[in-house]
Amino acid sequence: MHILSDMDSRYALTNELHARPFPEIDGPAQVITFALTLDGGADAARAELIELLDRFGADHPPPGDNHYYGPLGRNRLKWELHSEFVTYTQFVAHEDGQPFREDLMSAFPGDWLERLQGRVITATQISVQYARDCAEVESRMRDEIRNWFVGESLAAAYVLERNAVVVGDFRIDEAGHVRFALIGLGEIGPRRMGRLVQRVQEIETYKAMAMLTLPVARKVFAEAGRLGERLSEVATCMTDPKAAPRETLEDLLKISSEVELLSSESSYRFSAGRAYRAIVDQRIKVLREERILERQLFSEFMMRRFEPAMRTCDAAEKRLEDLSTHSARASELLSTRVNVAVTEQNRQLLESMNRRAALQMRLQETVEGLSVVAISYYAVNLLLYLLGPLAKHYGLGKTYLAAALVPPVMGGGWLMVRRIKAHVARAFDDRVGKDRN
Repeated sequence: MHILSDMDSRYALTNELHARPFPEIDGPAQVITFALTLDGGADAARAELIELLDRFGADHPPPGDNHYYGPLGRNRLKWELHSEFVTYTQFVAHEDGQPFREDLMSAFPGDWLERLQGRVITATQISVQYARDCAEVESRMRDEIRNWFVGESLAAAYVLERNAVVVGDFRIDEAGHVRFALIGLGEIGPRRMGRLVQRVQEIETYKAMAMLTLPVARKVFAEAGRLGERLSEVATCMTDPKAAPRETLEDLLKISSEVELLSSESSYRFSAGRAYRAIVDQRIKVLREERILERQLFSEFMMRRFEPAMRTCDAAEKRLEDLSTHSARASELLSTRVNVAVTEQNRQLLESMNRRAALQMRLQETVEGLSVVAISYYAVNLLLYLLGPLAKHYGLGKTYLAAALVPPVMGGGWLMVRRIKAHVARAFDDRVGKDRN
């Protein structure tokens, strides 16, 4: 029987889809969650979890695991390691009915909390309660529940086809937590209530992570404004024909370098912010909200408070992209201007070289003529010495002999110089032809 071989990561990737089970909440409870930055890295976060589990004698998760859910003393602990943060969640049985206890963090050892390396991104406290029907929860909303929150920013809604009510104000209370109240209606099951608790936690956590982009956006706006002014000054200089193009190009390259540096420093935060924002929108959408007592919905709260901040981030990213595009375009235009100036200089240089070559040619022709005369002079004198005795024998005077010798000697000298020039030209053309081939 032939057995197919699996990819190394086949089982790991499939099991990853089931590695984060939803908690089950089967009664009134308090849920405390805090998210920390990974200042010490993932390994340090796992080590801190192991230390906490050892305090209570709990089992360890598999090495390298990014998720843990199990008992922690009388409570249950849910731990999740993400790419940028780690979350701790404890589910505490709600025995006395008090909605938001200030001492809930005492469920974690104090000295262990002090040694945690991360910084708090957000912390939530969720009070899980139950009501018989919609009339009861609406009555409690008017008389009791609304007093747990700040009325100006209170958001509340029926969710999951009116199987529960979610209430929150997204404000930090005196204990440092963002409060939410989840009220189950009728026969809502423990798994569905657990999923709802996790969805609310994720809305707050990912909202906080998305909001980390806002300070970066404000910095980008400030830096982009300064760089934009400098770019405008450079563009103005480009319109001045007397401005030095090379100096202007150097200034423009400095601006482009600063823009690219700013873009590289902020690009990850912008992309992460978009991802977290999409998760928040998706988590709110799956709640399937319905209005309760004319209160604003969670989606409306996000539209009025969260979306403007995210649009600011989008605008900052767009501003940075536009600035990069404009600087690149200005650099291209200025580079073209510099190239045109260099081309013009080269043209003038070639014209000057052509004039010099023509002058040298005239000088060479003049020198050639003088050379023919000089060669002819010496040749005629040599021939006079050679033919003098013979001319004297025939009674021919030296002057007449010189006059007779001058035309053929000069003609021969001229022909000799022309042959030498023609030979040199052919040798040069042959050499150039070989170099081209």
